[in-house]
Amino acid sequence: MVLKTFGWSFAVTAVGLVAAVFYGGWTGFGIVAILSVLEISLSFDNAVVNAGILKKMSAFWQKIFLTVGVLIAVFGMRLVFPVVIVAVSASMGPIEAVDLALTDKDRYQQLVTDAHPSIAAFGGMFLLMIFLDFIFEDRDIKWLGWLERPLAKLGKVDMLSVCIALIVLLISAMTFATHAHQHGGAHADKGETVLLAGIAGLITYMIVGGLSGYFEDRLEEEEEREHEQEEAAERQGKPRSAVVLAGKAAFFMFLYLEVLDASFSFDGVIGAFAITNDIVLMALGLGIGAMYVRSLTVYLVRQGTLDDYVYLEHGAHYAIGALAVILLVTIQYQISELITGFIGVFLIGWSFWSSVRRNKALAAAEGKAGSDDKTEVSSGV
Repeated sequence: MVLKTFGWSFAVTAVGLVAAVFYGGWTGFGIVAILSVLEISLSFDNAVVNAGILKKMSAFWQKIFLTVGVLIAVFGMRLVFPVVIVAVSASMGPIEAVDLALTDKDRYQQLVTDAHPSIAAFGGMFLLMIFLDFIFEDRDIKWLGWLERPLAKLGKVDMLSVCIALIVLLISAMTFATHAHQHGGAHADKGETVLLAGIAGLITYMIVGGLSGYFEDRLEEEEEREHEQEEAAERQGKPRSAVVLAGKAAFFMFLYLEVLDASFSFDGVIGAFAITNDIVLMALGLGIGAMYVRSLTVYLVRQGTLDDYVYLEHGAHYAIGALAVILLVTIQYQISELITGFIGVFLIGWSFWSSVRRNKALAAAEGKAGSDDKTEVSSGV
């Protein structure tokens, strides 16, 4: 099972590390290995959230997520995305940006750093909306009940999450603009850019999330209708008809997953520049890490881990909230990627431990109930 799920990840790791040795020697090997670990540690919460969405999709779309999705994740976000950032922010062509990345790495890194406020605003708003919509929803299973119960009541107010997100964005943009003007520097005129990038992140979330939710609802309605028709046909002695479901719901959920993965990737891509400004080594290291995140996602789905450890999804969404806040803070201040990774691992580890305790308590309660029933039966005899 492990080899089947992680086989491609192992293969890509071997090829990537060999390529790193040929390209940059043993130094390149070490940098790629470090970047791989960085990406996995920063993106574990990504895998948990992805699994919660992916388990609703068919085996076919799970395979698409592992194949086409990997191409988008590895080549799109880890290789093309940094080049696009430079091309847009420096007003140059993509070929010129690639040439700059290969020939003048320091200048390339500077351009990506200059573009960071806009990237952080876009990704921070997208992730913040995911977190807010999660905590404002009334759920049967609650992890931190003292916090989640009052938030679920507040969530009955229409568009509350959008209002909060826009307030946070406005504060972030105004604070950034004020600070930049006071201290001068390269970002003094980018307050409006941050605001526009954040609004773009919010709009992206609402469009993609709204479409995926709409088609998911349509899919559930169609499944219900088909099920009723099958039952009616069975009662009349007719053969059961094959259920044909439209692929639009799965497609938009796949699209939602890709945008979600892209938003999670921002901190990894930006953080990679703290280790190297070589675009080739960066793509190799982050690409290997992305493969493991993909495989881990599918593993969680197939093992039913999210069903067994019910608080994992909560922990991952709290990690998303923390990451969103960190991205918005990094618009103005620098925060170590180690802190980002530690917070995510801590929250998921805590939720896993809470799930284990819950499972033990339920098992103990069932065992006690079973022994009480046996006592009653023997007393009756």
